[in-house]
Amino acid sequence: MAPKVKQDIVTRDFTIHLSKRIHKMQFKRRAPRAVKEIRIFAQKAMQTEDVRIDSALNKYVWKCGVKNVPTRVRVRLSRKRNEDEDAKHPLYTWAQLLEVDSFKSLQTETVIDTA
Repeated sequence: MAPKVKQDIVTRDFTIHLSKRIHKMQFKRRAPRAVKEIRIFAQKAMQTEDVRIDSALNKYVWKCGVKNVPTRVRVRLSRKRNEDEDAKHPLYTWAQLLEVDSFKSLQTETVIDTA
């Protein structure tokens, strides 16, 4: 089989289960670790080294303090081209928060841009 060729620009919605990723973590390290785990998840899902986290997503993780991190978070990961010519990596991932009422029966979805 031929190796998979990844598309340049793609956007997907994911649900990240944060509590299983920060299980048995010290209270003072829970929120910073959750942000790092979101970054690691995005690197694996979108195959990019450069991951940028939106400030709204960061505030959502930190909204209840350092030790009371939300159980789950719904994120939109967008792989985009790097505009900077001196950039180390040609692509980067932009992680944004998606507000949802319930996490029940949500699956990974590919977002199709109509623009």
